[in-house]
Amino acid sequence: MSSLPIRTAAPFRVIPGFNITLGFTLLYLSLIVLIPLSAVFLKTFTMSWSGFWETISSPRVMASYKLSFGASLLAAAFNLVFGTIVAWVLVRYQFFGKKLIDAMVDLPFALPTAVAGIALTALYAPNGWVGRLLEPLGIQVAYTPLGIVVALTFIGLPFVVRTVQPVLEEAERELEEAAASLGANRLQILVRVIFPSILPALLTGFAMAFARATGEYGSVIFIAGNMPMISEIAPLLIVTKLEQYDYAGATAIATVMLLISFSLLLAINLLQAWARRDTEAKRS
Repeated sequence: MSSLPIRTAAPFRVIPGFNITLGFTLLYLSLIVLIPLSAVFLKTFTMSWSGFWETISSPRVMASYKLSFGASLLAAAFNLVFGTIVAWVLVRYQFFGKKLIDAMVDLPFALPTAVAGIALTALYAPNGWVGRLLEPLGIQVAYTPLGIVVALTFIGLPFVVRTVQPVLEEAERELEEAAASLGANRLQILVRVIFPSILPALLTGFAMAFARATGEYGSVIFIAGNMPMISEIAPLLIVTKLEQYDYAGATAIATVMLLISFSLLLAINLLQAWARRDTEAKRS
């Protein structure tokens, strides 16, 4: 007696099949991402190599690159540490006003960047509430590179908190209890049990905070002071060249920023993938 092949029911799909959804995805990404980025490169290619190199290697532009990426990395590192602490407190402790603080974490998402810049400038200016306390100590925040780091830290904090928080909520407390029963102290539990499980989320939050800070403009120009060679960021130079109708020069600076940002994000994503594989290997 021959056996008949068993036909399994096709999986139910909410939206149409693969061909249609893939075509829509490619079209959407092309219109929103690929075509605008291609236009940046095409406009840059209208310049000669000597003109391109002269534009991107001028001392003023190089100083703006150093400030933009340096401040972004520093702000992302601050958020990596303090954002993790905020997420830990929101997940592991119960206290009065917890929901209010949890909602305030998302404030930089909803607040217009220009409003954030004006508020930070008023707060950290020499005559501001915080600035007047720091001035006798010789610390000036507003109109300095330090003010840029403060602004970038403010707008990047939610990315780390909202990335790490759900991972901490889903963490298996039984592993921590098992480690404690085997004699591990709190530091050993943190380093060997908790940290490896949240490392991919930490790297993701760091990458998102860095990417957000790299292209930030509105909240920075008010508190930076915009002094060439001191507190002038690369996005401001791009806007300045656009106002001067130097479109090729603006796209040249933008192209370098794009390439550097992509390289750094690629390295962070590779590190994140390695950390995730290492964590899964340890669990198995």
